[in-house]
Amino acid sequence: MSKKQKTQPKYSPEVRERAVRMVHEHASEHASQWAAIVSIATKIGCTPQTLHNWVAQAERDRGLRGGVTTDERAQMKAMEREIKELRQANEILRKASAYFAQAERAKEL
Repeated sequence: MSKKQKTQPKYSPEVRERAVRMVHEHASEHASQWAAIVSIATKIGCTPQTLHNWVAQAERDRGLRGGVTTDERAQMKAMEREIKELRQANEILRKASAYFAQAERAKEL
């Protein structure tokens, strides 16, 4: 089985930031934020849902919306990786301990 390959994001962080900024700057020209998102998404070539996700994350990062910020998400991923590595190390140590205990018992016989 092949592992999932991570693809490089299609849009650079600069493009994302600019698109989010455009939504906020031009929101007053539209009936709703969603209308602004749809208009700007077509101009930059992404789907409205993608741009909506970028806007929502930017608002979470600024504290304007509840939820996990980008920094918090990165910290959680780092902690999850560390936990996985520690569990693997513990499993190796557990197996090594069992192996040496078995070898010790074999010596006694």
